[in-house]
Amino acid sequence: MKVPSRVLSLRNASFLGFARSFNPSVFERNLCSKTKDFLLNFNQVTQSHHAYPFRFLCFQRIVNDTQKLRCLPSSSFVQSRAVSRPYDVSTEARVASTVRGLSTRGNDIHVTPLVVGGNVAVAEGENNVKKNGVSAKSEVEKEAWRLLKDAVVTYCGSPVGTVAANNPGDKQPLNYDQVFIRDFVPSALAFLLRGEGEIVENFLLHTLQLQSWEKTVDCYSPGQGLMPASFKVRTVPLEDNKFEEVLDPDFGESAIGRVAPVDSGCSVSVGTSSKSEFIEMALLIGLWWIILLRAYGKITGDYSLQERVDVQTGIRLILNLCLADGFDMFPSLLVTDGSCMIDRRMGIHGHPLEIQALFCSALRCSREILTANGSSKNLVSAINNRLSALSFHVREYYWVDMKKVNEIYRYKTEEYSMDATNKFNIYPEQIPSWLMDWIPEKGGYLLGNLRPAHMDFRFFTLGNLWSIVSSLGTPKQNEAILNLIEAKWDDIAGHMPFKICYPALENEEWRIITGCDPKNTQTSVLNELCRPWSYHNGGSWPTLLWQMGRLELAQKAVSLAEKRLSIDRWPEYYDTRRGKFIGKQSRLYQTWTIAGFLTSKMMVENPQMASLLYWEEDYELLDICVCALNKSGRKNCSRGAAKSQILV
Repeated sequence: MKVPSRVLSLRNASFLGFARSFNPSVFERNLCSKTKDFLLNFNQVTQSHHAYPFRFLCFQRIVNDTQKLRCLPSSSFVQSRAVSRPYDVSTEARVASTVRGLSTRGNDIHVTPLVVGGNVAVAEGENNVKKNGVSAKSEVEKEAWRLLKDAVVTYCGSPVGTVAANNPGDKQPLNYDQVFIRDFVPSALAFLLRGEGEIVENFLLHTLQLQSWEKTVDCYSPGQGLMPASFKVRTVPLEDNKFEEVLDPDFGESAIGRVAPVDSGCSVSVGTSSKSEFIEMALLIGLWWIILLRAYGKITGDYSLQERVDVQTGIRLILNLCLADGFDMFPSLLVTDGSCMIDRRMGIHGHPLEIQALFCSALRCSREILTANGSSKNLVSAINNRLSALSFHVREYYWVDMKKVNEIYRYKTEEYSMDATNKFNIYPEQIPSWLMDWIPEKGGYLLGNLRPAHMDFRFFTLGNLWSIVSSLGTPKQNEAILNLIEAKWDDIAGHMPFKICYPALENEEWRIITGCDPKNTQTSVLNELCRPWSYHNGGSWPTLLWQMGRLELAQKAVSLAEKRLSIDRWPEYYDTRRGKFIGKQSRLYQTWTIAGFLTSKMMVENPQMASLLYWEEDYELLDICVCALNKSGRKNCSRGAAKSQILV
């Protein structure tokens, strides 16, 4: 049942006061030993009362015919029933244990703090020295932290995110001066790994409040659950020379092409369906929000944020959109071009791998986060069924290695049978010539896209890396992907890791698939041959650094990037086949480049922390099959035969 907008808005309005319970166990570590006796006594009081009142009361208001979020001083304080309940440590621990028990991963049952040399590692200041086995920060790291702090956006005195790029010399920032949901993920992880969780908490709650607002593009208003692509803090003049700050979200009304971009890219593909992309992009942003919500709990050990009523409602609204019935016969999400990090026309419409890996991650996050009760039982069951079908589908049909290529090479076509080998009617002539010599003997990867009569054999780095993070692939497949990256390091990493995709589109292929998009080539001169390896067309993106899943490869990539990023002024992306040159239209001082480097650096130094963000294989998923629930006589499930092949 849909929650009325006015109900969600009123409830969220008071939630954004950020009244949080005082947690002595966290605060105690930052005080000297002389105050511990006082804390032990004070603990009895804070068990039944909030230590801090609301700082602000936030609510919705129409400003300049646009729905904004307004923040007023706490003099108008009104306390919410939902957050005024007494803080009970035993209750919180019991609920958190129940929620995390939904996961089948062993180390999701509890959270163990990072221990180095027998001591709990606590994030310290920017100028920390070697302590507990952690090396002192280099000058590049210090500069990166300074730049990341300079990119922080505050709202009513509290940090709420980071701008996409913060180049003082940029006279036309377009929407790079906004806080993008997807762009903020590496920034959020950097802050969390450093022990600074306030900005992430504020970000999650403010974007949740924006979820319930009215969204309209060309008189079309999609349902609830969609997140904005970005938002900006604006100062609005009032009477008597007074001003106030408001949050101004962008759901696609102002974006180029009227499509809300997921990442920092300010442009979108031309000639695509604005309404469908608008819904898909905003929906996928909601998936990133769920992933970040889980990361907040795993790293900080604070699960009270996940258990809030408004947060649980927001998760359900997103999942209701994701799991809604449609016309498609496949468990993978069907999207149009430009619906992910590649937010321009690049021939990825259909069922691109990146979307499926992100979808899988968000489903696994939701299964852990959702509070176990009667209302969530059916939703958790739907998540399990979808995860099972999605995992089988991707592992069985997206996987490519030398053996699989040879199998496709010998495919018979036009098969009409329940037992057809060539289920998608793929023509062997689709196998590109570059693939025959490129794919190594040991190693493989997941296809970039799959739909009837079409296989996209390009290697998409983000999709394959996130398939490893979420265990969308089998353990054997995940290992093979990393083996391929290592074997093809010059092609995928080059001088600046990592290529967003390999290989690039060239000449007529570029003209037809991208629509002659000048940003996805190194030259915009008409009637000249396309020079690929730029931007989304085979460009190198340093922000992908933090998602590398093998320690030695991650160390190699970070070391490679550290030599250039500061000198090159932290570009958004690099051009050319080996990533030698700063991108033709690359923004400088790109925040997610900075944050991606810092996050990857900290993960390399503390692999235990990185492991908290990964999922292990769930062997029970493939045992869940809706075919067993089919009461009709048409039972022809290939799950058993396929499972014996993909789990070895």
